[in-house]
This record gives sequence, structure tokens and C-alpha cells, in this order.
Amino acid sequence: MQSFYEATVARSAGHSSAYAPLTGRRSVNVCIIGGGLAGLSTALGLAERGVADIAVLEAEQVGFGASGRNGGFVFGGYSLDCADLLKTLGPARARELYTLTTDAVDLMRKRIQRYRIDCDVTDAGVILANWFDEPARLDTQRRMMRDSFGVEWEHVTAAALASQLKTSRYHGGLFERNAFHFHPLKYVLGVAGAAANAGVQIHEKSPVVRLQRGGARRDGARRGGARRDDARRGGAGFVVHTPHGALEARHVVMAGGGYARNVYPRVERAVLPIATYVMATEPLGARLNDAIATRAAVYDTRFAFDYYRPLPDTRILWGGRISVRDRAPEIIARLLRRDLLKVYPQLHDVQIEHAWGGLMSYARHKMPQIGRSTDGVWYAVGFGGHGMAPTTVSGELLAAAISGERPVPDAFAAFGLTPTYGALGLAAAQLTYTAMQTRDALAARRPTTRSTS
Repeated sequence: MQSFYEATVARSAGHSSAYAPLTGRRSVNVCIIGGGLAGLSTALGLAERGVADIAVLEAEQVGFGASGRNGGFVFGGYSLDCADLLKTLGPARARELYTLTTDAVDLMRKRIQRYRIDCDVTDAGVILANWFDEPARLDTQRRMMRDSFGVEWEHVTAAALASQLKTSRYHGGLFERNAFHFHPLKYVLGVAGAAANAGVQIHEKSPVVRLQRGGARRDGARRGGARRDDARRGGAGFVVHTPHGALEARHVVMAGGGYARNVYPRVERAVLPIATYVMATEPLGARLNDAIATRAAVYDTRFAFDYYRPLPDTRILWGGRISVRDRAPEIIARLLRRDLLKVYPQLHDVQIEHAWGGLMSYARHKMPQIGRSTDGVWYAVGFGGHGMAPTTVSGELLAAAISGERPVPDAFAAFGLTPTYGALGLAAAQLTYTAMQTRDALAARRPTTRSTS
């Protein structure tokens, strides 16, 4: 079963991604491994700063991984909860990193306009719906966002939310106005097109089979900060090999996400490839308002939350669950349909037309890993299930660092390339998810005093 995104991309009508595989051998300034949003945002950020000789290598096609399979939510924050970010970094540095993501939301809006990317933008905000009859959950979250991060999330009463989401499952919510949702694959293809038009060389069907130190040329345009940093590191570059070609590069960026294999173990060992699932219903027409009478996207307050949004053609796109297994589409459709009907039983006869899964890259600390290793390889991985804005952040930070504009913020050093221990890490992640599902189920059954707010 094809994903909704793949089925609705008109690649021959402004969204072409027919980029030729790499052949032969040549020299470049920057080689980016991975044609998802992290890699392409880095490429476009470099091109916008006037850096030349950039190549992107993608093993499949642009947007093949998580960047072209996700729920399409664009809003601030990281996979790590803001309360934990605050606890880990303290007020100043936590706010600094959070602000990077809200700035990225604004940058994505600007790029959509600047490069005329047709990606079905719905600029209607995001609702955090309270699954639990515990108003303190929302009150605490709202105060923290206002006081520590300078962001005002608007309170939505239970009655007001019920008028928008026709379900008895929720107990009020918070509305994040500075957020939107869109067709992520169309956006990624649009960013790739903008980068290519700026001179970036993109090669699909070009998996990296070996990354080797040394061999890069010594000429070509670079800026002072990156040049001085390379001198301190001995000036050695890299050779990046694919089945039919090779690139000699001064800089290499690892941005393969959950799909990178046997290229650069130092980065790959620091992320877990975790599967998540998404489906899209048939077009509902007027029936959509029987369940969802808002254009906003929605997610809930559980650890194992549902996330969903109405699409412009009146479908519901619904996602949720994480697993160490990549299940077949028919199983995904059955599982997610069950979740949909728990919230909206009135849609009991709705058909599912698309269901798919994909791999996200998760770090143990649940934060993106953005920086440069001791042997000179730049990296941008570990975006988890909250990647649209943070991948854009990574692209801007790496582009600024490589061009010599400014270094990656020191705060990211607190979230380094922490080993995940392979199969043991995957087993631990699955156990944690199952335990948190159980915790949420017990909390939802706990009797509380119902709020009338």
C-alpha cells in the first residue's frame, strides 16, 4: 500500500526528483550524506550563504526516509519534553535551544513563500488535547511555556474543545498558534529543488559504501572560520565512495537518520531506528465535521499519543504508536483504525486508503545530535518523532558552522553521540514504550474531580 504522500506527489509537475546517480570521481567542498530534510536544509543553508561545490548523496530518493513519511506537523520543541530540557540545561540555555525551533518554523514559512513550494500548507495551529481528567497537567504546561520559554499557549476549555473535536475522550486542551501542518514530502522535494537551482548537486540511488579519511583537494572557496578549524585538525579531507563513483570532500555531513547503515559507526551507534505508523482515510466530505470541526492538527497528552490532522481533501491523516518492528501496511491500518475509533466511534464504517510505516532516528537522551566529531565529520541525527523544525534547525546550524559564520551552540554538547547498544537498546526502548502505555492507561482510569473549565 503506497503512502498518501507518495500517491499525491506529482513528480512530473513541479516536484521532480529525478536526480542522477553519482558516477565518476570529482572533488567538492561539502558532501552531505542523506537526502532528507536535515541534509537538504544544510545544503540549502550553505547555498544561501554563498558556499559553492556542495553535493548531496541519497541512497534511495529524496525524502525517502522519515522526512517524507511523517505526520506533517510543524511546531516548536524537540522530542525531549520541554520540562526535561529545562531540567537538563537550565533556563537560559533551554530557552536558547527552544527558540531555535520556533525560529525554524518561521524560516520554513519564509522558504515556502520564497521558493514557491506548493505543499498544502494549513496554517491553523496545533491543539494539545488532554487525555486525562486532570486540569493540572495543562496548567503546569502552560505556565512553564510562558514563564520559561516565552511562549503563550492558549487555554481551550473542555466545552470549547468538544465543539471542535466531537469526542468525549478529551478534557480541555492548549492551542499553539505558531504552528502549521503540511505535505512533508512535497516540502522536502521543494527544498531539494531550491537547493538544486542554487547549484547543489543532488544524486539519488547513490548509497555510500565507504567513508575514508584523506584525499581531498586543497583548492576551492572556503571561509575563514572553517579554514582555520581544518588547519587545527591537520587539513585532511575525506573520500566518499558509492557503487559507481566517489567524491573527494573537505567537509562531510552525516544526515542519514534511521536509515544509515555501515557508513560511519560513530554516528550510527548513537541512534536507534524506531518505527512509527501513519494512515489516511478515504475522503470524508461533509462527514469530516461530524468528528473534526477544526483545521488545526491535534495530538494528546499521553506518552504514547495519537497525532492526527484533517487534510485539504477531507481525509483524516492519523499517526501513532512506536515499535522496533516495521509492520506490513494492512497491520498498520488495522492497528491505527482501532485507535481512531477509540476517539471517534462515529467513524466506524470509514475506509482506510493508505497506511505506511517508517524509521525515525532516536537518541537515548531524545535530543537531536548536532555537531562535529573529533575526526572532523559533521552530523545531524536523532530527531525522533518531532523533526520538521529541528531538522531545519540542524541545517541552519551546520551551514553557519561550515561557512565560518558561527559555531554550533555549546548547549548541544550536552546531548552528544551517546551509544544506544544496538539490539539491547531496541529492546529497552520497546519495554519503555510498553510500560508508559500501561502507565497512561492506568492514569486514564483513575477517578478524579472533573473540571468544568
